[in-house]
Amino acid sequence: MTFMARHGLALVAALAALIGHSLTAAPRPRKTFSDHPERGDVPGWVMITLMSAVLVAALLAVAGPALEAMFNQAMDTVGK
Repeated sequence: MTFMARHGLALVAALAALIGHSLTAAPRPRKTFSDHPERGDVPGWVMITLMSAVLVAALLAVAGPALEAMFNQAMDTVGK
């Protein structure tokens, strides 16, 4: 037997043993994202973000003209 054939057979035997071992080993349970302790409360954050956006839009709709007048007065004062 040549050197390559001997080592090739040893490699095939090692791979067969490794594959056989992995097939008979008990599968590990997969970790999911819900198992993570710091996953967070995504629906809660989405609701807080949407509520904040609605609050800003409502305040801007109510106070928009007053804020625009105040800004224009400040620009006129600085421009003089």
